[in-house]
Parts: sequence; structure tokens; C-alpha cells
Amino acid sequence: MNKVKKTAPSTNFMSGTSNPRQKQRERADARFRWYGLAALGLAFAFLIFFFIDIIGQALPAFHQTEVKVTVNYAEAVKSNYNKAVEHKLRRVVSRAWLRTLPRYLAAHPDLVGTSRDEWVPADSRVDQYIKQHDGHGLKTKYQHIVDAMQKENRVRQVFNSGFFNSGDSKLPENAGILAAAVGSVFTLLLTMLVAVPIGVMTAIYLEEFAADNHLTRLIEVNINNLAAIPSILYGLLGLAIFINFMGVPRSSALAGGLTLALMTLPIIIIATRAALRSVPESIRDAAYGLGASSLQVVWHHVLPLAMPGILTGSIIGLAQAMGETAPLIIVGMMAYIPEPPTSILDATTVLPAQVYTWSTESLRGYGERTAAGILVLLTVLLSLNAIAVKLRNRAQQEW
Repeated sequence: MNKVKKTAPSTNFMSGTSNPRQKQRERADARFRWYGLAALGLAFAFLIFFFIDIIGQALPAFHQTEVKVTVNYAEAVKSNYNKAVEHKLRRVVSRAWLRTLPRYLAAHPDLVGTSRDEWVPADSRVDQYIKQHDGHGLKTKYQHIVDAMQKENRVRQVFNSGFFNSGDSKLPENAGILAAAVGSVFTLLLTMLVAVPIGVMTAIYLEEFAADNHLTRLIEVNINNLAAIPSILYGLLGLAIFINFMGVPRSSALAGGLTLALMTLPIIIIATRAALRSVPESIRDAAYGLGASSLQVVWHHVLPLAMPGILTGSIIGLAQAMGETAPLIIVGMMAYIPEPPTSILDATTVLPAQVYTWSTESLRGYGERTAAGILVLLTVLLSLNAIAVKLRNRAQQEW
């Protein structure tokens, strides 16, 4: 009888020696962990750099330079508002402020014929010069005037409330986000009112009531595909359906809201179906065992348990819609809007489009307002995502 030759084990656990291949695998695992840590560190460093850069550029926009000048209101009454201040100071004060003098006097008739010192907004070039920004564009002659005014304590910086309570302007020192913010609220509300109910009801039907056949599978495939197509295609679809076919006013919040609703629908449907699938089947079986109908099972048992996931998906979808610019450009929401809209049919714009418009301007004063608009938009988007995470963590259940 032949004896089977025994071979020595590759690893001697008693002596602590190991196979070279085992050491090679361990080294590969260690390298992979280091690669992962390096990737996380790089991403974190990029994120920190991004926020430091944006915040550093945005903070100066929240302060506005004012100068103290003698205002001759008698000249403003004659509609010669440029002569309301001394000739050499006309390029120092804001032209936007000068143009509002007649309306200001109409609201304050007691000032007619008077002359007194006032703190008034400075021109954007003066503002950039005071903030020591490169490319301010202020001529040397006016630099000397501003320097002399500083020595006389006739120059100061105050909180730029106009950035929040005024609309767009052709002059950067007078430009604000109020019109774009109101337009964003109108547009997002319309998106929510249209996309969330339709998306949730569609998902409930497909997941709980629809038969599993070729038609429903085709619908599911198309919904998944629609969630991945470029957003600008939704702008073309909104232009063709809502504006050209249905006659919705161009550049209105109604056109923008309906277009963003089309874009958000697939995301809400997919998120809602995932939330419905997460509810254990035993919940449904128990309800059916007690004699509940299909509608009662879904309405009273499945939907309440899936609601946290539905809310999370809906909020994330709406946050994504709020940051979109491409589809809104197609439907005309890049218009110059100095006043906030009063209805969903008025021409309006949104924060992302306003930021894009400012970024294309050549005047240096728009640069810091672009960064400030981005900071406001990021704050809103991060807040919406934080709300979604909070809702998910609060209502999350282990099955």
C-alpha cells in the first residue's frame, strides 16, 4: 500500500512564520487603505480650500462703502440730480443713489430747498478702492479725493443691507438678490406642488398596485433613464410644451416651476419606490390578515412607515432643482429683473441664474457679489440637505 506523502503547512502558527503570499496580500491591503485615506484627505482639502476661497471673496460684499457729502436738495427738485452734489464728487457717489433723489424728495417734501451733509452710498469703484481690491478702476484723480475724505473721516463701511432688500441693477453697488430670491421661492413652490404629489402617487401605483408586465417594466426603465439625462434637455422640453404649446409666459416662475417639476419627477419616483420597498412584507401580510383592503394597507400602514424616506428623497430632489441653471436659461429666466415678482406669471429669475449673470459682468464690483450669491445658495442647499438627513435619522427604524 502506497503511503501518501505529507507536505508541511504553508504557515506555522506556533513559530509565527507566514507564507510570502500572505505578506504580499497584507501589504496590498495596507496600500489600499492608504490610497483610500489619501483620497479622502485630498477631497477634504479641496472642500476646505473651496469654502475658504468662496467665503473670503464673499465677505466683502456684505459691507458697503459710504461717503459723507453735502447734498443740495434744491437742485434735485429741478431734476438736475447730478448737480445735487459738488462737481468733483459726482464720480465718488453712486449714480444709482443720485437717480433716486427726485423720488426721495417726493416722499420727504420737508427737505425741498434745503442743503445738508448726508452719508450716501459710494460708487462701486470707490468701494473696491477702499477695500483694496485689484482692478478697482478708480482714476488717480479720484483716488486723491477719496484719500482726502478718509483723512477727514468722511468715508465709512456699513452693513450692505441693499444686497438683501434690492433686486438686480446695472450698477454693482446697487445690485441685490431680493428679486432672484423671491423668484426662487415661487419657482420652487410650484415645483414642489406639482412634482411631489404626482411623483409619490406614481411610485405608489407602480410599487403597490400595478401588475408586473411588459408595460410596467418599460415604464420603470424609462423613469430610470429620465433621471440620468442632462438637465438642459428638460429645458428644451419645457420650452416646447409649456411655452410654445400651452402659452405659458416666458421667463415666468410658472414656466420655470413646471420645467423643474418635469426634471424632479423621476428622482422623487425612484426615491419613493425605494422607501416603499424598505417596508417589511410582514406589515402588509398582517394588515391583509386583519381584513384590510389594498388601499387601506397602503394608506394606513405602508405609507406612514415609508414617509421619512419619501420626504428625504423629495427634499433632495427639490434641492437639486433649486441649484439648476441650464433648463431655466432655455425658458428665459435669465432676464434683467430689478423688482421682485408679485405673481407666478411675472417675469423673474432665480438665484443660480442671477449668480451666472453677475459672473459674466466685467465690473469688479460684481465679482464679490457673485461669490456672495454662491454663498447664499450653498447655505440654502446645505440646509435642505441637513433637513433631509435629520428627517431620515429621526424616523429611521430597524426591522
